Amino acid sequence: MSKPNLALVGATGAVGTVMISIINARENIWGEIRLIASARSAGKEIVVHGKPHTVVALSDEAFDGIDIAMFDVPDEVSEVWAPIAAAKGVVCVDNSAAFRMNPEVPLVVPEVNPFAAKSRPLGIIANPNCTTLTMMAALGALHSKWTLTELVVSSYQAVSGAGAPGIDQLAAEIAAVGGHSEAGLKSNNVSEILSAAGLKQSDSPWAVPIAMNVIPVAGGLKEGGHTSEELKVRNESRKILGIKDLKVAATCVRVPVQVSHSLAVHATFAKDITADEVRAELEKQPTVVVMDDPANGVFPTPAFVAGQDPTFVGRIRQAEDFPNTIDLFVVGDNLRKGAALNTYEIAELVAQELA
Repeated sequence: MSKPNLALVGATGAVGTVMISIINARENIWGEIRLIASARSAGKEIVVHGKPHTVVALSDEAFDGIDIAMFDVPDEVSEVWAPIAAAKGVVCVDNSAAFRMNPEVPLVVPEVNPFAAKSRPLGIIANPNCTTLTMMAALGALHSKWTLTELVVSSYQAVSGAGAPGIDQLAAEIAAVGGHSEAGLKSNNVSEILSAAGLKQSDSPWAVPIAMNVIPVAGGLKEGGHTSEELKVRNESRKILGIKDLKVAATCVRVPVQVSHSLAVHATFAKDITADEVRAELEKQPTVVVMDDPANGVFPTPAFVAGQDPTFVGRIRQAEDFPNTIDLFVVGDNLRKGAALNTYEIAELVAQELA
């Protein structure tokens, strides 16, 4: 077969923009690359592999001649258009939550379950949530050797997880409180400063300020007091790792960081395991970087990880009061491996299959 033709749906969005940079940085394995977006973005020109590409409007005809389409759009857009594209024989790799838990749609992390991408009865492959993805390369490697049985996760999620509005809100709030040394020193002080600066909480993605603060709710509230993000961590971890009865407890928190999600992971395994063994195993993984010398200030942070592709792991230690349990701190760029990069790597898997 000749080189497959690739479409990117949502080419002008926040994740789509990152996707363009990833495409440009990697080998060009594609025949045609077609950029698709909403009608209001149609006509824009974006350079891909040194050539200008004109963005076309999302339509049935936009998928003609396409072999693989990556969708970086809201759930409701994917729900409508991915099946339309799939009906035309296009393999759809979807980055939304629309199909992740559909039993007929594989949920794929290439380092963990690449084989799953070949079984796609609906013609759709789902990309996991960015929070789940942050830890999957590391956990997948450990599970394959020691068999994961229980998982307790606390996430510290960047505002870019809420899209461009989240980034803009944090920037505006930081600008407003930056000159106030007393900000955050007493109850409602930050809110008063933001109000005086003309910032309305009703215009924010969050019910309370994010500057000088952490918000112990990420995602919408669901039954039982869990959030949608917390349920994604539980359900998606089970599906990706193939452990239907995996015990998972998650608390997802929004923090005043622009890019990169951080996770404190408490993982229990079926077999004896040590921190040294974990460190050695993770150092073998091609997409994992171990930064684990806290005595000398070496550990992963969002500010360091932002803009990089690998998963970064540090603070690896044995949980002495819990048998066969390891604690570690994992950080990944939520716009790259957490979204655009993993989607693209799935598309590369399919391209190899079609070649």
